[in-house]
Amino acid sequence: MTASLPPMTRRLLDASTYAVLATVNGDGSPQSSVVWVRRDGDELLMSTIRGRRKTANMARDPRVSLCLYDPADPFQYVEVRGTVDMVEEGGNELIDELSRAYLGKPWKHRPAEVRLVVRLTPSKVVERVSVRSPSYVGRDD
Repeated sequence: MTASLPPMTRRLLDASTYAVLATVNGDGSPQSSVVWVRRDGDELLMSTIRGRRKTANMARDPRVSLCLYDPADPFQYVEVRGTVDMVEEGGNELIDELSRAYLGKPWKHRPAEVRLVVRLTPSKVVERVSVRSPSYVGRDD
């Protein structure tokens, strides 16, 4: 079942916020990578290259976690948990779109790299609202 993305999550994603993608290595240890990400409805799209560690990890175990924090208030953050699938179709187009959103310029493609589209289907979304936010309710976590 796909979890819907709450408003703060949508806002951070639509603002081209850098995210940290966590995958699981073959020995069970965590692996993290900073990634660019965008929304496609309630699913998230990222780009990777065939042969990267995170790509191999996701092919073996599609469970991932993605964390984004608000650059204006780092105590306000989102974790999106779910599973991914990867396809080659649209890989070059997605990295170009993400490069324009994050860097303001087109991506310089390298012919030797096979670009993949990573589609994250959220199963759980956890938002933490800042203590400075009027909607914050004291917590002991």
